[in-house]
Amino acid sequence: MMQNGLNEGLRNNWSLEEIKELYNKPVLELIVEAANVHKQYQATGEVQVCTLLSVKTGGCPEDCAYCPQAARYNTGVDVHKLMSQEQVLASAQRAKEGGSTRFCMGAAWREVRDNRDFDKVLNMVKGVNDLGLEVCCTLGMVNEYQAERLKEAGLYAYNHNLDTSEDNYASIITTRTYDDRLNTIDNVRKAGISVCSGGIIGLGETEEDRIGMLYTLSTMEQHPESVPVNALVPVKGTPLENQPRVSVWEMVRMIATARILMPKSMVRLSAGREAMDVTEQALCFLAGANSIFTGEKLLTTPNPDFDQDRAMFQLLGLKPRKSFKEETQAVC
Repeated sequence: MMQNGLNEGLRNNWSLEEIKELYNKPVLELIVEAANVHKQYQATGEVQVCTLLSVKTGGCPEDCAYCPQAARYNTGVDVHKLMSQEQVLASAQRAKEGGSTRFCMGAAWREVRDNRDFDKVLNMVKGVNDLGLEVCCTLGMVNEYQAERLKEAGLYAYNHNLDTSEDNYASIITTRTYDDRLNTIDNVRKAGISVCSGGIIGLGETEEDRIGMLYTLSTMEQHPESVPVNALVPVKGTPLENQPRVSVWEMVRMIATARILMPKSMVRLSAGREAMDVTEQALCFLAGANSIFTGEKLLTTPNPDFDQDRAMFQLLGLKPRKSFKEETQAVC
């Protein structure tokens, strides 16, 4: 017998005006509303702990203005070929021992190609899955066949961020289109893989752009199961190296609005967390964040390590979410 989820109240027909009204509420009022929604749909005090590993670093042909892995920018990031299966599984085991329940592998590719490197990634997925971790990948664009192969290998989730609004997209990336991103998300969804898709704030976008990105995510036929909210980490050598740090209140507004719009999604406090103190992170959890990346790096940028996060969890009374929780709950 399948257990019915809390689907009442879920909407996919939000208007831009409704989202704008939510986003612009007095911030304390917005936090309270988001916290109430969070309590209704999620286990409060429970946070998904994820680790992200760059399995192939640098040399990317894309021109994402924020990314230190783009080959055209001089950022000091060394190019590394695809890691070995043994290296990846050792990192996954360390992540599991550190408390992570989801392990995400990122490769600096524009798109997946049907070659030996992809075959190696499929074997990595199988190996990490065997460790009992939810396996996530972010490999660039994938077609339907490639998504199906990833699913067969045991992939649980696929990350493909929108980054920003459709209107602002061309000012950040010119080497692929917004529709390219949406097509990859569709291919992942068709294969039965959990969708992880969010964006970055602090790129020089307007509030309307932030609202536009949330509109696209929240009006998808099915909300992404994970919605990462990233604050730009400016990297010297990229076009956005001089962008100012995003304030905690901007992060709170994005997280709280995402929580209200997509109540059942995991809302991930992602890049930029390393610059936040525990009080600022606590505000984000209160506003509805219930997922983090832990470990010393997010691909190539700094991130709090396992020990720091373990201490924060103890202080705030947080506990890690178990792997495959949705599947465990679905069967009576």
